[in-house]
Amino acid sequence: MRKITFSIVTPVYSGAKYLADLAGEVKKLKDSLASADAPWDIVELILVDDASRDGSADVLVELTAKYEWVRVIQLARNFGQHPATIAGILHTSGDWVATLDEDLQHDPNFLPQMLAEAVLNTCDITYAKPEQHVHQSLLRDWGSRSYKYILVKLTGIPHIRDFNSFRVMRGSVARATASVCGHETYFDVALCWFSNKIRTLYLPLKDQRYIDSKSSGYSFMKLLSHARRLIVSTQTKVLRIGFLIGLFAVALSFGALVLAFYNKFIDPNAPNVPGWASLFVAISFFCGLSIFLLVMTMEYIRTILLHIQGKPTFFVVDRTSDKILADYFRKN
Repeated sequence: MRKITFSIVTPVYSGAKYLADLAGEVKKLKDSLASADAPWDIVELILVDDASRDGSADVLVELTAKYEWVRVIQLARNFGQHPATIAGILHTSGDWVATLDEDLQHDPNFLPQMLAEAVLNTCDITYAKPEQHVHQSLLRDWGSRSYKYILVKLTGIPHIRDFNSFRVMRGSVARATASVCGHETYFDVALCWFSNKIRTLYLPLKDQRYIDSKSSGYSFMKLLSHARRLIVSTQTKVLRIGFLIGLFAVALSFGALVLAFYNKFIDPNAPNVPGWASLFVAISFFCGLSIFLLVMTMEYIRTILLHIQGKPTFFVVDRTSDKILADYFRKN
């Protein structure tokens, strides 16, 4: 019986001191699966060298010589974690794909739990969610949570609060998503285009590198760019709210017009300020009309943008092999 295959993708930028340990942990997990005669196997660890700056390239050469299942992809220059992850996913072959960071903040030993969470619930994606503060920095942790909360309200996409670079995805979904991602596409938003069967699993995650050094590969400007990309990739609910505001303003102007005619011709004794009614009606009508037309234009632009970004009309997924994994995880 063919084993279900599993691929791991890790972007590399400044992980020279962590990469050997990461490969070692993957090796232990791979060996434990073999000894347990599990129906799934880790077939590749794809390390994407995103123009690393600390000697990681030399470590990657050593790892490919030591492990035949380690593959290295060399990017021409530094593109960033997001594009590097997408590039790695496009080079995978596994039935399932996991992405994790280089610094062991994401322990490979949690992968069986994340895979089990997906198959036992007939889902396509599992996100790891920290049980506690990841960075142990009030500003950084609070800022991340607050920003995601605001975006959930603005976009209407509840999964934004769960987005994390530690994820397990069905291979077909992951590769299809990566294939449509453009320069400004946020990968996790695009994932939601292909499947909304998403689970989260609470795990003890910590960014030990940031806790120890108080430095991160993400500067404030990079974080802002990251946030902007997320907004650009979403179908923002705020546009529809603006549409309703425009309609309400136009309706209000017609209501005021009816009231003005009533006061003028039917009840002349009603309080009336000359000129005020016509001014109010004109301002309400033209402001509402302007908002309405502006939102309609933005909706057309958004539709075109989503088409350019590759949002699919439909996507077909095969979950027939999940029963094999589900039976295995129930027994173990």
